[in-house]
Amino acid sequence: MHVHVRPNKSTTVRSAAPAPLTRAALKALERMSPPLAARVAARLFATPPGRRAPSEWERSILSEAEPFQVRAAGTRLRGARIGQGPAVLLVHGWGGGGSQLAAFVPPLLAAGLGVVAFDGPAHGASAGRTSTMPEFADAAADVARRFGVRAAIGHSLGAAAVAIALHHGLSLDAAVLVAPPRAATVIIDGFCAALGLAEVTRNRMRERLERRVGVRIADLDLPALVAGLRTPALVIHDTGDREVPFEDGAAVAAAWPGARLLSTAGLGHRRILRDPGVLYEAGAFVLGRLPRCGCGRLSSAVARGEPRCENCLLELHLADREARAAGVYGRSAAAV
Repeated sequence: MHVHVRPNKSTTVRSAAPAPLTRAALKALERMSPPLAARVAARLFATPPGRRAPSEWERSILSEAEPFQVRAAGTRLRGARIGQGPAVLLVHGWGGGGSQLAAFVPPLLAAGLGVVAFDGPAHGASAGRTSTMPEFADAAADVARRFGVRAAIGHSLGAAAVAIALHHGLSLDAAVLVAPPRAATVIIDGFCAALGLAEVTRNRMRERLERRVGVRIADLDLPALVAGLRTPALVIHDTGDREVPFEDGAAVAAAWPGARLLSTAGLGHRRILRDPGVLYEAGAFVLGRLPRCGCGRLSSAVARGEPRCENCLLELHLADREARAAGVYGRSAAAV
């Protein structure tokens, strides 16, 4: 299903080109030592463009959040949790930070949901200097399992990370992908072309990256990875996105069984993260796919084979305790 949302305002964001000195230095190094040039290029490719500090507006939204630090995906990650309901994981993109999706927090909290956000490897306050798409996916999966999240909203590289994590077995009730890139090969080819690298250097660079992550770059193709998924998905993409083409998101949505594609116009790659229409659609999609207790409230656990909310879980526990005290259950009876 393809739905179009009209934004309030319009803007576009251009991808940053490599500095001329960087390009010239790599070309010179390539002439002297292609293997060393490939090593440096791989390092540059995996290095985020600086640490992003939360804005004052983002800090105000997350002021009541409880910070956490966990060991995940082989590194130390920092993040925050806010709210008590079923948790939704927010996964930022390349060069971003956990607070970058802060605009999603108020509507999710208002809907009775909790939120877990974290800085990806080598981003924000988390440890590391370099990272890759598979490592982002591992981090997202580890954090999701640690906090028992039931849905995820990812942007750009974070959207790809969510899809890859689902492909590798992460269980969620809903996934929202905002501006997902189609394939890692396209990203790498664009990077190499911008630096003017020769084919032999490009191949060596890919080999280095593949040894690092243990995955063939060609296998990081999202349409192929999501083709067998059953998690309900909403893909949101702007038709004028200059960093990740709209066609990428459309291809992911088309390959994902039952996925819904929602397009915007004029929001570009980042303003889309604050648009009221996008926030509403994402929140409504997640809320509509989370399991509910028989009483109608959002469920937080499963008891006796049925989804239960906190109140009903407590009632079951008290009823079972009274029954045990009265001798209704035998000694082998198990508590809920």
